[in-house]
Amino acid sequence: MRQGLRIFLLTILIFALPGMTVAQIFTTPIQQVDLLFAGDIMQHEAQLKMARQSDGEYSFSYCFRHIKEFVRSADISVANLETTIGKSGYSGYPSFCAPDSFLHAVKDAGFKVLLFANNHCMDKGKRGALHTLDMLDSLQIAHCGVYRNAKEREERYPLIVEEKGVRVAILNYTYSTNGREIPSPMVVNLIDKETIARDIQSARERRADAIIACMHWGDEYVSLPPQRVKELGDWLIEQGVDHIIGNHPHVVQPLEIRESSTTPDRNVVAYSTGNLVSNMSLRRTDGGMMIAMKLMKILNYTRPRDVRYLLTWIAPKSEDGKRDFTIYPAATTEIDGWEYAEQKRQLFINDCRSLFDKHNKGDIGEMSTDTVRISR
Repeated sequence: MRQGLRIFLLTILIFALPGMTVAQIFTTPIQQVDLLFAGDIMQHEAQLKMARQSDGEYSFSYCFRHIKEFVRSADISVANLETTIGKSGYSGYPSFCAPDSFLHAVKDAGFKVLLFANNHCMDKGKRGALHTLDMLDSLQIAHCGVYRNAKEREERYPLIVEEKGVRVAILNYTYSTNGREIPSPMVVNLIDKETIARDIQSARERRADAIIACMHWGDEYVSLPPQRVKELGDWLIEQGVDHIIGNHPHVVQPLEIRESSTTPDRNVVAYSTGNLVSNMSLRRTDGGMMIAMKLMKILNYTRPRDVRYLLTWIAPKSEDGKRDFTIYPAATTEIDGWEYAEQKRQLFINDCRSLFDKHNKGDIGEMSTDTVRISR
């Protein structure tokens, strides 16, 4: 391991474990796990039409072909599943329901954990939510936020994902189910401080090395988090959450790395990751970001490093009115002969970078990728 990294960890350990000698620090094994968080995975009516094949089946795998390498390279990759999965009755907004093949494509892209506590989890009632949970389990995709009953929640939550000797607790809550009733005996994790505080304590008792709260919160289409979201984020960290990943606004919002002046604590806060895939086309909604970080563990102390983001983007409709919903790495996509799409891509990138220049806090880098071409 690079000498610079050892020095970095030595600084941490001087704070965290002052009784250790330098020799002990440098000979202590270091464990590292790579995390990746993506935005909202949605399925609108136009996506259904594009995915429908001549035999009546649906194929969505093409959507993820340019981001697979990033998703699959992470030890733990997480996204927000903002649609139900059904056997029939497929539909888009305002009551989302995607075919089983949609979830197969998400699995094939490399996502290992899906968040289901969001305002659309009950769009198709009990039947839709149960089939979604059944499909997630059958595909062996870890998930959290919605449960068949209280006993299942007690047994499976907080979600603990262990990779390379690092135990990560993932919490997931939503502000609402859009007024739809939560049918008994099902449980949806709603934002409630008493419940969250108990869950954080439970994560500690289950020996989590890091606790990550994935929050479905905030206001849609707004580029800065409202005060109530900031205050809830502060409270979560005060209660012992290490990192926060937000979604729901459908636009990206600022990233923060919070450094303590008295302890080695370092907290990553991403207020909104935006959209990974959807049919939204308003300014700033035609993309999102994936957030990558490394968690470094030495003895009983875990700290994030190399926090970076990758802007993702979906091209607009072409002249024939069709949109293919392929997810592109925004900054390294080159477009030939399609001026309107290039203008939209540049606008999305400029909006995001301008927002980050003004409001990001801490040392946060941007991931680089190979060039992808779109030709007309």
